[in-house]
Amino acid sequence: MDTVAQYRQQIKTVLENHARHVWEDRIQAQIIIDTEHDHYQLVYVGWRDSKRCYGVVLHIDIIDGKIWIQQDGTEIGSANELVELGVPKHDIVLGFDPPNLRHYTDFAVN
Repeated sequence: MDTVAQYRQQIKTVLENHARHVWEDRIQAQIIIDTEHDHYQLVYVGWRDSKRCYGVVLHIDIIDGKIWIQQDGTEIGSANELVELGVPKHDIVLGFDPPNLRHYTDFAVN
């Protein structure tokens, strides 16, 4: 399996793991996967009492062979989960961090 195909599977695993942690019956965890453009999202959709709940929990892209984490609303941190699944830190970019601060992390700058 080539690297990008492997990354797609590892991202899907992370999304599925978090989708199982929905805490309320009226909120759905929707996994959105676009392998043609390499965009991956976990979205929560539903209702809590009379209040609408909608939000992107995770948004991950594959850009030029690297995993870009664009949004991460998890407590554990999806970058750490990807590392545990075997993705090297130099292939993960924390896209939600400002470019000038990324060099302070253990992950790729771009």
